Amino acid sequence: SDLTLVELLVVIAIIGTLVGLLLPAVQSAREAARRCSCLNNTTQLGLALHNHEFHVGHFPAGVTNPDGPIRNLPEGQHVSWTVQVMPYLEQNVVFRMFDQAAGAYAEKNDKLRRTRVSLLGCPSAPVPGRLDRNENGDVQSSSYVGCHHSVEAPIDATNDGLLFLNSAIRFDDILDGSTNTLLVGERIFDDPTAGDDGAAELGWPSGTRGTLRNTGRVEQVSMRRMGVGMPEEDAPVEKGPLFVGGFGAYHPGVVVVGSADGATRAISYGIDKTILHALGSRAGGELPSDGVW
Repeated sequence: SDLTLVELLVVIAIIGTLVGLLLPAVQSAREAARRCSCLNNTTQLGLALHNHEFHVGHFPAGVTNPDGPIRNLPEGQHVSWTVQVMPYLEQNVVFRMFDQAAGAYAEKNDKLRRTRVSLLGCPSAPVPGRLDRNENGDVQSSSYVGCHHSVEAPIDATNDGLLFLNSAIRFDDILDGSTNTLLVGERIFDDPTAGDDGAAELGWPSGTRGTLRNTGRVEQVSMRRMGVGMPEEDAPVEKGPLFVGGFGAYHPGVVVVGSADGATRAISYGIDKTILHALGSRAGGELPSDGVW
């Protein structure tokens, strides 16, 4: 017999309830797939950095510039480590075309700044690879950054991480052990409307806070920005040209990082600050009992 109106409404209500129960599971499965892709990206970058160390004899400089500290402004040479590893990411054309002597912001390199390298974009980021605007169009950013220091400090030649100003770190220099030292990880995009106050995005070839971060803190995405129930940062910070910032991610609860031994892991937003700082230094002298990993 035909369904009555009441029976039809009951069926619709049941279907709606089932869909409502299913959606979170679908979203969770999608995020798991995106995080898996992000883990793969981080692993590939770690391998590229290792291949550079194997062929050249040391890791690439985190940023190449005549002097420091590095300011997050489009001024200077500022060639990032990401440019150096392009040959090991099957991006030889980009590497050969990039004029490193001219600098990251030179007009002849502008087309390359606007070239999207898909491996540099985390799929969980709101708009992977899209960044700030400049007068010539969209510059492309990297979701992944190298570790320059163990605490918040300007990018300079005296940093204690693995990738910093004019650095040339070898495996022999990692006295804490490659397993206990961070090499690369994720970061959160800056506000593209920030202007020239030190928070503007400068593109993946720029060796500024767009491609280098420290283990001073884990930066978290605010609920207002993401529209979901993720925790706010533990305290606001004042961003200026010398501010660098910490690792961060768009994954719920975790940040994907790669250590110098080639392993890729996910660390919690709530990681102990002592452990976090210890992971950022290459020769801090921490013992395993001090809480490394």
